[in-house]
Amino acid sequence: MPQGKYPLLDTVKFPSDLKRLDKHQLGEVCREVRDFIIDEVSENPGHFGASLGVVELTVALHYVYSAPYDKLVWDVGHQAYAHKILTGRRELFANNRRYRGLSGFPKMAESEYDAFGAGHSSTSISAALGLAVAAKMKGEQRQVVAIIGDGSMTGGLAFEGLNNAGIEKSNLLVILNDNKMAIDPSVGALNEYLTRITTSPAYNKVKYEVWQRTARLKAIRLFFQKTIIAIKSSILRRSNLFEALNFRYFGPIDGHDILQLVSTLEMLKNIPGPKLLHVLTVKGKGYKPAEENQTLWHAPGTFNRETGERAGAHRKEQPPLYQHVFGETVVELAEQNEKIVGITPAMPTGSSLNIMMEKMPDRAFDVGIAEQHAVTFSAGLAAAGKIPFCNIYSSFMQRGYDSIIHDVALQNLHVVFCLDRSGLVGEDGATHHGAYDVAYLRCIPNMVVAAPMNEVELRNMMYTAQLPHCRAFSIRYPRGNGVSTRWRRPFEEIPVGKARRLRSGRHIAVLSLGHAGNFVEQAAARLEQEGIFVAHYDMRFAKPLDEQVLHEVGASFARVLTVEDGAIVGGIGSAAAEFFAENAYHVKVTRLGIPDRFVEHGAMPQLQAECGFDADGIYRTVKRALHPA
Repeated sequence: MPQGKYPLLDTVKFPSDLKRLDKHQLGEVCREVRDFIIDEVSENPGHFGASLGVVELTVALHYVYSAPYDKLVWDVGHQAYAHKILTGRRELFANNRRYRGLSGFPKMAESEYDAFGAGHSSTSISAALGLAVAAKMKGEQRQVVAIIGDGSMTGGLAFEGLNNAGIEKSNLLVILNDNKMAIDPSVGALNEYLTRITTSPAYNKVKYEVWQRTARLKAIRLFFQKTIIAIKSSILRRSNLFEALNFRYFGPIDGHDILQLVSTLEMLKNIPGPKLLHVLTVKGKGYKPAEENQTLWHAPGTFNRETGERAGAHRKEQPPLYQHVFGETVVELAEQNEKIVGITPAMPTGSSLNIMMEKMPDRAFDVGIAEQHAVTFSAGLAAAGKIPFCNIYSSFMQRGYDSIIHDVALQNLHVVFCLDRSGLVGEDGATHHGAYDVAYLRCIPNMVVAAPMNEVELRNMMYTAQLPHCRAFSIRYPRGNGVSTRWRRPFEEIPVGKARRLRSGRHIAVLSLGHAGNFVEQAAARLEQEGIFVAHYDMRFAKPLDEQVLHEVGASFARVLTVEDGAIVGGIGSAAAEFFAENAYHVKVTRLGIPDRFVEHGAMPQLQAECGFDADGIYRTVKRALHPA
């Protein structure tokens, strides 16, 4: 027996090794996996609480099923650390979420054990159904399991998958990992419904015992399956939602009782058709600070595992997070304008709308993980005369695109979209980069597309967006800190579509959009010391464009560089090139931004350098443009 810190875990490289253990040893395996996650994430930040909460469930799944032949589909991926540790990636885990290291989410290209990639929520049931139907068509006896949790069941796609799966005869198990949390506490009628189920032990005890005792007596089981409806109706006073969708419902059971999980999963393997197992877990299980403050410990950064003290707790003053500026500013505006309301799809803390929710609880709404609903709900509010500030991460806004076009822009409604985490977001990687919002919004009629270069500009754009003459208005801003601690200044209206010239120069013009303009300023200062003078224009709006500035640039410069923290294809660079071509300006345009490929994960400075629009990359590009080899 190995004598290291993780004696049993050291013997488990792959799930096949786990199966060699006695089931009574699994509790110790769970303890060691949990300790390993705490050790690793305390030094290399990642998604913490959700992964701790599913340790027993993960061990049980890999003990009972035969992955990768059997397919385990994880929703979101916040839950997947234990899965990665047990599937051949433990020795690589120190590089989790680091540049060119392991992805923080399941990724098909990374491992055959990752049956389907996950970054956005609520996808697992639909994907697992596809795998199950394909297995049935090919005559394969695969087991397919979707593990959905962390609030993902509130997403409309999850219900679309359930609805379709209920009429299929494919062998599909959906495990609802119910921890009553997304990143913030789960909200909505579904959360209340699940609470009613979990607090009705009479019905659940009867249902579970019937299935256990009649496992081999099909005729008796059929009788009880029919009569259980009457029992359910008298105890719950309503039909079980999941059974109404033709799923056989089991649970709720304790998601931290490893032996009960194993026995239940072994039983369910022998039941054909769509099934749902309701598992109760505690987010952050096994680490007291994470259990006591589940929102904070969703992704806490580095911390001292012995004391729970988080790194940077005593950090000196620095520029605020853009999201915090949004949170404080929307409250200031709402105090001045009673029409303003706030909406977020399950990200009140991440977006800082929680500030408004605390100060104005009747005017701020968390609608759950439901981006399309958030947009159309905002449209309804706007149709009734309100001014919604709908805050959605850029990458997640893609899920509400149809509603932006048909429900907001087509009807020319006054909705302000605040797109947090625009551009590169760092360690969350390709699934979370907000690369495409400028491109996918710029083509929509009636839509203003704006991006502030700093915190003051963000405040002024928010102020402008709520003025009566505005309608559909999007403001994109990045993850992380701004550039100044002196950001609380009186509001000023910004003329919509008006750029500003920050530097005069004669050698080359640089057009920037958003926060990336700060990198241009750094490069321009360095170039000026070498006698190269850059004319820098902060465009501020990708739509409408400042045509007066573009005419000025087209008439005065032979070379133009565009810089943006967004997709090159369809971004501000494309807009400028289109304008110069349409107006017959013979200008050589070089574009810097996110290239036409999926950029992987890493620290933001690393990714900005990889894409070439950090200060050094801009400096080198200007030099090459003026002095080509």
